Amino acid sequence: MKLLCSSLLILFLISSGYTQPWHYSIQDYGAVGDGRTLNTRAIQAAIDDCAQHGGGQVVIPTAVFVTGTIQLRSNVNLSLQNGAVLKGSSNLADYVLNGTRLGLIYAYQAENVAITGLGTIDGNDEVFFVWDQAKKIGEAGLKFVRQKDHFRQVTTGIGDGPVVPKERPFQMVIFSECKNVTVRDVKLVNSPFWTLHFADCVGVIVSGIKIWADLLAPNADGIDVTSCSNVLISDCDIRSGDDCIAITGYSHHFDLPGYHNIRHDSENINVANCNLVSRSSGIRIGGLDQNSMRNYNFTNINITNSNRGVGLFLRDEGSIENMTFTNLIIQTRLHTGDWWGQGEPIHLSAIRVTPVVKLGKLKNIKFSNIICQGENGIIIYGSEERAIEDVTFTGLTFLFTNSPLNDIAGGNIDLRPVLDERYQLFAHDIPAFYAQYVQGLTIEDFRLDWQSVPQSFFTHGIEIDHFHDLRIRDFRGSGAPSHAGSYPIVIRNGEHYFINAPSDWIFKQDVK
Repeated sequence: MKLLCSSLLILFLISSGYTQPWHYSIQDYGAVGDGRTLNTRAIQAAIDDCAQHGGGQVVIPTAVFVTGTIQLRSNVNLSLQNGAVLKGSSNLADYVLNGTRLGLIYAYQAENVAITGLGTIDGNDEVFFVWDQAKKIGEAGLKFVRQKDHFRQVTTGIGDGPVVPKERPFQMVIFSECKNVTVRDVKLVNSPFWTLHFADCVGVIVSGIKIWADLLAPNADGIDVTSCSNVLISDCDIRSGDDCIAITGYSHHFDLPGYHNIRHDSENINVANCNLVSRSSGIRIGGLDQNSMRNYNFTNINITNSNRGVGLFLRDEGSIENMTFTNLIIQTRLHTGDWWGQGEPIHLSAIRVTPVVKLGKLKNIKFSNIICQGENGIIIYGSEERAIEDVTFTGLTFLFTNSPLNDIAGGNIDLRPVLDERYQLFAHDIPAFYAQYVQGLTIEDFRLDWQSVPQSFFTHGIEIDHFHDLRIRDFRGSGAPSHAGSYPIVIRNGEHYFINAPSDWIFKQDVK
């Protein structure tokens, strides 16, 4: 009887508009969900009141609420109900907090903070781009490519973009120097810049979210993780014009608002069970990696219709080491326009971008059970200054496919960003698997199949140049069938190798 009376009381209170004391509906603070009214002050008042009373849920009800920049506080869970939309203002002036332009949601030095629910955060990108004008590669970037001024051109329209950005808000959602952060189940769409950014955070969980940025929008990354530790990302669907998941270790030369340049190594990061589509990299690690990055695991990931699959970029003093990639399906193709990447399924490179520091190391990287389909080769590009160390491929299947864009884009390598302009974008023959300046490279159980690729710049099955300690075992494949001088395996300028393949498969030059 007591239980029945309690249940009836709860139902009565709910029907009367009563909310639990730890639930703070933004409508109680004057928010209007008509898709027009600016609600920044009302939403911020609800967040501040919640935080001042020890924390709880700030509820975004089912409606469309327009807002500028709001700041999350410690112990606050911003909860979006199913059907709720938090939509960014079309007025750039609404994204200023304490004199600094930001994005839609900002959290700084907050603890136990979360964004959850089945609602949507909408960055309102339609007002921040010139949608009928493509962003082009500058003249300096075309000096060394095979096609010169015709590189990645389209005859009409904007092709694969990217479109030209206007002045725009910065990171749509940013957590800076926060601890114990959770983002779960929400949908983040139409970001005009990076969608979800974690900077100098410790203890991050991202689970079950959808990030759908426009595939024509430059810099509209999915998830960016800079100098964070103990991060779990799982069960996400990310479709973005730029990198889907970008993990870096910045400590200098980085001046985006909301980022305070604290020197933290980036370590202990796991990513699992995700679907990724990108016009740049599905997974990007490094690029301006001043701090070290270590101990990452990626498993059960599909990367499709992308410009690059997995990319690891050593460019500065911080090292990239101890990383595994397991059970990945990668499908890449060439694209038009000023996107970084050249259709390669896997890319590792070590070449400086900062002139004065000692270059770090790229080492202890393992790939296993990888299925690839791509229009460019796998690239392991070390430099004379810094060889790439201890890389293993086990269980690799690669279908090398022809591209309708080969005449305007094929036969080039894209290493951007680098210091020497000769190695930004440049012409290069394309083996299916190319490695240079490597120490301790192992390739086991590699099956390679070629579609018809008539261009003469497609060459060998595997080509290794400047190596020490090379092991190739159980390779099934050939050189490009249309290239008369191709070999299944070419090795040059190295020592200490083991290859279990017929001797007539292998071309050797200056090896010991």
